[in-house]
Amino acid sequence: MRKYRNTIFYVVLIGTLLAVMYWVIRMGTQLESPELLRGEKTNNGAWKDFITTLCDSLQHPLAILLAQIVTIIIAARIMGWICIKIKQPVVIGEMLAGIILGPSLLGIYFPAFSHMLFPIESLSNLQFLSQIGLILFMFIIGMELDLNVLRNKAHDAVVISHASIVIPFTLGISLAYFLYLFHPPKNVEFLSYSLFIGISMSITAFPVLARIIQERGLQKSKLGAMAITCAAADDITAWCILAVVIAIVKAGDFASALYTIGLAIGYLFVMIKIIRPFLKRVGEVKGSKEALSKPVVAIFFIVLLLSSYATEVIGIHALFGAFMAGAIMPEGSRFRTAFIEKIEDVATLLLLPLFFVYTGLRTQIGLLNDPNLWMITVGIILVAVIGKFMGSTLAARFVGQSWKDSLSIGALMNTRGLMELIVLNIGYDLGVLSAELFSMMVVMALVTTFMTGPSLDLINFLYRPRKTLMREDLQDKSKFKILLSFAKSNTGISLLYLANAITLKSKKNAEITALHIEPSNELHHYEVETQELDSFREIKQVAQQLDQPIKTVFKISSDIDSGIVQTSNEGDHDLLLLGVSESIYEGSLLGRFLDFTTRIINPEKLFHTVTNAESPFTTFDRNQQINAKVSAMVGVLIDKNFVKARRVTVPIVLENDEFLYEMIQRFIHHSDAQVIVWDANQVLRTNAGFKEKLRQLEQLVPNHLTITEKGLDSDTWQEQDLMLISLPSWNKMINKKVHWLSATPSTLLMADRKP
Repeated sequence: MRKYRNTIFYVVLIGTLLAVMYWVIRMGTQLESPELLRGEKTNNGAWKDFITTLCDSLQHPLAILLAQIVTIIIAARIMGWICIKIKQPVVIGEMLAGIILGPSLLGIYFPAFSHMLFPIESLSNLQFLSQIGLILFMFIIGMELDLNVLRNKAHDAVVISHASIVIPFTLGISLAYFLYLFHPPKNVEFLSYSLFIGISMSITAFPVLARIIQERGLQKSKLGAMAITCAAADDITAWCILAVVIAIVKAGDFASALYTIGLAIGYLFVMIKIIRPFLKRVGEVKGSKEALSKPVVAIFFIVLLLSSYATEVIGIHALFGAFMAGAIMPEGSRFRTAFIEKIEDVATLLLLPLFFVYTGLRTQIGLLNDPNLWMITVGIILVAVIGKFMGSTLAARFVGQSWKDSLSIGALMNTRGLMELIVLNIGYDLGVLSAELFSMMVVMALVTTFMTGPSLDLINFLYRPRKTLMREDLQDKSKFKILLSFAKSNTGISLLYLANAITLKSKKNAEITALHIEPSNELHHYEVETQELDSFREIKQVAQQLDQPIKTVFKISSDIDSGIVQTSNEGDHDLLLLGVSESIYEGSLLGRFLDFTTRIINPEKLFHTVTNAESPFTTFDRNQQINAKVSAMVGVLIDKNFVKARRVTVPIVLENDEFLYEMIQRFIHHSDAQVIVWDANQVLRTNAGFKEKLRQLEQLVPNHLTITEKGLDSDTWQEQDLMLISLPSWNKMINKKVHWLSATPSTLLMADRKP
């Protein structure tokens, strides 16, 4: 009876309260107005009332905004993914997503849907949220600046940076003369107009440049350090000039702008001499990740908001205040990383794409419907490239850089990206830029950002090392080369144990390389060295304990899988070892549905299906995608605390499993392993060659190799350290769901070399 007490109490309580509610409602209906009682209440039927309510809900401003955000994020992620695959920065994809969702594409081909999703009256909400995203983003950009780098390498960098501003600025003002002559904007003075065209030609996208340098592994090179420093100096200078330009544009003439400039200088004095020392002290006391409590975070947010508010009131735009607040934050990299982590995802993943789409909604490519307008667009692009690219190149060459480095700096500084869009939107809001010119400038920003990667590739091709020098880098082909790719340290350690088990007695004839690739969008340039040390610390300690020499390779990439494939193929490795990837889709019905649809529409899956004549419904996970492109053997470890390979079981299921013989030899030779070859499907009866190889090996090491057709009992499975099985056989076993799978130890899934 006692165990039913809670149930009885629950039923009595709910039943009683329902009865009370029913009684109150009955009493309340007697209070209704006489009109309702006479039946004057409109009633169209339950279904029509439901549909009407549903339509009203769909048109509610909040529902529209949420639908817009979901659509924008999905479009930005898809276009960003496409750009990663074609070796372009994600930001280009996000910019293109904005144009696709705007009147230039969606508005032309699906006007009704475009109007329903982006009604004009809803754009103010979108603009408001995108501005919040921009303020947070500029705050992050300010924090990413490493002022210590500027102090140490300021001389040459400032010369290059300022030359890369002055030259395109001058060309921009000259271009403005011709634009003003033939297409004068309404109610805009030439001074304001020319200054804005000049500054829009001078912008460099610091975040995009930093990401490109990281992804190309240039962050430790002299070129990378110089380019980062130049871009940082460029950012600070350009935004200070922009603040002055905005002040002049808003004031109308230079004399009136002097008051605004005076206030801006006072604001800078307060920020640098009063606020910055205070924040520095807070950072010293509360700088660690653990001490970064909510009251401390609130202090920094208040500084950010007050700084943005002050610059907006002064008249030099709220974004400058956000940038300045970020730049004066405490300089400790761990503090900045901890603080950026708190706001970066919301700013860059949720709110920033709204800005791209808001820009896309303003960009009307259709307005450029005249060949003359496209000629002007080409002219703007040429002036932008000549000014920024050539200006930076010549300045870098003048201060003593080589031609290759000078051209590379020019290509990097020519990247405009998101920062250019921010400037253009400011100009559009101020009325300086017309709709046509705004669209032309957006096209220029896209083209100059897109050409950065190909330009660097072309420069590297033109200045590639001569073959005589390349021979010095050729590695000993006789060595058995293993590449371990890991994301987490514990996975890397297990893979190192495995590599050690198959090379233990011939370390001089083997080469083990540990590879860790960090996603470029999760790492800032100032924390690269720290992250590299942290990534390899534990695996190096284990390698030292094993007396196993290893090489380490640290890379940053927006496409990790392609980075693994490229490293393996370029290094001519014999074996690539991976940890099993965990799927986010397992464990729920929705997850399985998404997994199925993702696999079906995955372009790489479609290509794999066509080239391999497989069913489109076969499994194709991340490891298989890598395996399909790597020329080496691939081993995927399902780790269950693997340490040593003293007892190894090798199920032979398919005819093609013969390639496992090489690994069987290695385990026996290097680890003195006791290997059980389990001929589960009597394959050896028909494969005489494989059978003969095993027989000869059995004669050489009779105590280390056992061949059997009988299944293994649970006690035998528990004694094993490792199961070695081919990947096709594993997939077959998984589909059969045989009973012994649950008893298997750590498992190495092997795929053969590609012909």
